[in-house]
Amino acid sequence: MKILAPGRYGCDFIPPEFLPTGKDEYWLRDAQQVAVFSPERKNRRSLKPREIDILARNGNYSSDWNKFLVTDPFDPALIRNSSFYGLIRLGTLGNVLLKHHDFCVPSGIRNSTIISCDIGDDTAIQDCSYISHYIIGDNCILSRIDEMQTTNHAKFGNGAIKDGEEEDVRVWIDVMNEAGGRSILPFADMICADAFLWAAYRDDTVLVEKLKSITQGQYGGSRGTYGTIGKSTVIKSCAIIKDTVVGEAAYIKGANKLKNVTIHSSEDEPSQIGEGVEMVNGIVGYGCHAFYGSKAVRFVMGRNCNLKYGARLIHSVLGDNSTVSCCEILNNLIFPVHEQHHNNSFLIATLIQGMSNLAAAATIGSNHNSRANDGEIRANRGFWPGLAVTLKHSSCFASFVIIAKGEYPSELNIPLPFSLVNNNIHKNRLEVMPAYYWIHNLYALERNSWKSLDRDRRKIKVQHIETDYLAPDTAEEIIGALALLEGWLGEAGFSQGDMTGSENAGEIRLISGRHLERSKRGQVIVKPLTAIAAYRQMLRYYAVKTLAAFFDSKPDLDFGGLCDLLGETAPEQRIREWVNMGGQIVPAFRVDELREAIGNGEYKTWEEIHRAYDAWHAAYPLDRARHAWAVLALLRGAAALTSDVFKKELSAALETRRRITKEIYETREKDFRNLFKRATFRNQAEMGQVLGTADSSSFVRLAREAEGRFKEMVARLHTRL
Repeated sequence: MKILAPGRYGCDFIPPEFLPTGKDEYWLRDAQQVAVFSPERKNRRSLKPREIDILARNGNYSSDWNKFLVTDPFDPALIRNSSFYGLIRLGTLGNVLLKHHDFCVPSGIRNSTIISCDIGDDTAIQDCSYISHYIIGDNCILSRIDEMQTTNHAKFGNGAIKDGEEEDVRVWIDVMNEAGGRSILPFADMICADAFLWAAYRDDTVLVEKLKSITQGQYGGSRGTYGTIGKSTVIKSCAIIKDTVVGEAAYIKGANKLKNVTIHSSEDEPSQIGEGVEMVNGIVGYGCHAFYGSKAVRFVMGRNCNLKYGARLIHSVLGDNSTVSCCEILNNLIFPVHEQHHNNSFLIATLIQGMSNLAAAATIGSNHNSRANDGEIRANRGFWPGLAVTLKHSSCFASFVIIAKGEYPSELNIPLPFSLVNNNIHKNRLEVMPAYYWIHNLYALERNSWKSLDRDRRKIKVQHIETDYLAPDTAEEIIGALALLEGWLGEAGFSQGDMTGSENAGEIRLISGRHLERSKRGQVIVKPLTAIAAYRQMLRYYAVKTLAAFFDSKPDLDFGGLCDLLGETAPEQRIREWVNMGGQIVPAFRVDELREAIGNGEYKTWEEIHRAYDAWHAAYPLDRARHAWAVLALLRGAAALTSDVFKKELSAALETRRRITKEIYETREKDFRNLFKRATFRNQAEMGQVLGTADSSSFVRLAREAEGRFKEMVARLHTRL
C-alpha cells in the first residue's frame, strides 16, 4: 500500500522517464481517439460557469473543472452524483434513452467515478465505482461495473513488453506441449496458421526469433496506451475489467474478471461475454461467445467460437468455428471446426488439425509415458475419439480416424486415414479397419464436410479452411496407406494380383500390421483387400471431381488447353508433401519458401505474412488440380487421358456421387426402421410428427441437391469434350 498526495490524482499516467521528447502524457491517447471517434472531435470546449454550477448542485465533483471538456449540445443535468479526476473529454450529451434488448437506460453519467477518460456521444454510465484511463465510444452503456481501469503498461493480451519492462513479464502460450518447448506469443490478429508456423518448426531457430521480433515490433514499445470500448457496446454487472480492449457492438454481462484481454467485436460479428466468465491474458475473436462460468487463461480464440457451461481453455489456441462446452483443454493448438462437449472431456498437449469432435468421457492425453510431462498427440483432420476413449502420449493419427470406445493402454501411430480403430480387450489386440468411413459411414463423412461449411458464420475469413475430406493432404495419406497395406499383404504371402481386385476381399478378413501400437500384443488390419479397393475408389473420385471443378471454372479453356496446363505433371513429379496450415492446405515447398523469406527479414509485419497466406489460397485451385491430374495418371498407369477417356471418368465419378447420396439416404432411413427407436412412440404418425421421415431430412435433401449440381456440371463438361 502506498500513500500519495491527492493533487495529481488522474494525471501522470506515463512516468516521466518513458515520455518521448516533446510529448505529454496524452500523446498516445490523442492518437487513439482519432481511431475511436471518426472524425476526430475538434469542437470540445471548456465548461461555462452556469454549467459548473449545475454540475455541482447535482452532487458532482471534479478535481479541476478546467480539465472537464464537453461537446455541444451538452446537457449538464444528465450528470449526477459523480466524481471526475484528470482530463475528462465528453462527446455530445442529450436527453435520450439507450435500449439494448429489454435493458433501457437514459444517457448521461450517474453515481460513478471517472478518471482521465474520453467518452463518446450519448453514452450512459451508471453505478460504476471506478473507470480509469479509457476511451469509450458513442452510444455505449456501462452499468454497475466495480472496477474498469487501464495501466500504463497494458498489453491487452498481446505477448509483448512495454518500455522498461523485464522479459519475464512477457506472456507466452505453451501450445502442443506442457513442457513449453513450443511456446508462442499471442497477438490480436493471430490465426491458427500463425500459431502453427511458430510452434511446429522449432528447428528453424531463425524463424522463431524473427516471429518474436515481429510480434514485439507490432505490439510492444511505448507505454501509455488507453483501453478502448467500441461504439454501441453494453457492459453491465461486471466485477473487474482491467487492461482490456473491447470492440464495437459487444455485449458483456456479469463477467467476474477480464484482465489483459482483447475482445474483438463488430456490428456484423458481435461478441458476447456472459455470467461468471473469467478471462486473463488472451485474445477473443470476432463473433465469439463465452457464457456460464467459462474460464480462459493464456489463450487465443478464433472467430465464431463458443465457450459454454464452465469450459476451461488454458494455454491453448482454439480455431475458428469451434465450440467447447463443459470441458477442459490445456496446452493445445486446435485448428478450425472443433467440437468438444460434456463435462468430463479432457484434452491436453495436442495438435488437433480441425474438423474434429470429442465424445463424452474422452480423455486425450491422460498419461505421459515418460519421465517428464513432454509428450504430445498429433491428429490430422477429422479426428473423432468415441465415448470414454483414453489415449496416451505420444500418439499420432492420420486424417478422419474414428476411435471406438475404450481405454487404449499404449501409444498409437495410425497412418491409415478414414480408419476405425478398436481396442479388442477380449482377444487382446489392436484392430484397425482402413477406409471404414468410405465403406460403412459415408453419412458421417459427408456430414462432417457439410457441417464445417454450414457452421461458418465468419463475415471476414482471414483463416482459409479446406472443408472437403478429399483434398491433396488426405489423398497423399491414402497413397501412403496403400503402400503400407500392399507391403503387409506381401508379407502375408499374397501376390500383387490378389491386391488389384476386390473379388476375394471378403475372404481375407485379417492380416497383421506393424508399428501401430507400442506394445507386444497383436496388431491386425481388418478387411485389407476391401480397404485397398475403397482407397483406390476414393483417389479416383478425388482426382476426377477436382479436375472437373477446375475445368468447369475455366469456361474459356478447352480440353487441349487443360492438358497443356496440367498434363506436364507426371505421377512421379506430383507434390507429395502438403501442410495443414491452420486449416489451409498448402504445398510444403511454399511454407519452406515463406520460412526462408521471414528468416531473411523480407517480412516485417503479420499483415504481410497473412498476405502470403492469401497468395497461397489464390494458387490453391491450380496446385490442387495439378495434384489431381498426377493422381489420376498414377491410377491409370501408362494409359493416356484423352477427351473420350475423361468423359468415361466423369461418368464413373457421377456414379460414385450417386452411391454417396444413396448411402446417405439409406443410413438415415435405417433410423426409421429401428424397432427400438419406434418403441417410444405410440404409432407411426406420432413418430413422423416428431422425427419426420428420411425423405424430409434436411441433410438428405442437401445430398440430393449436391448430386444434382454434380450431374449438371458433368453435363456441361461433356459438351466441351
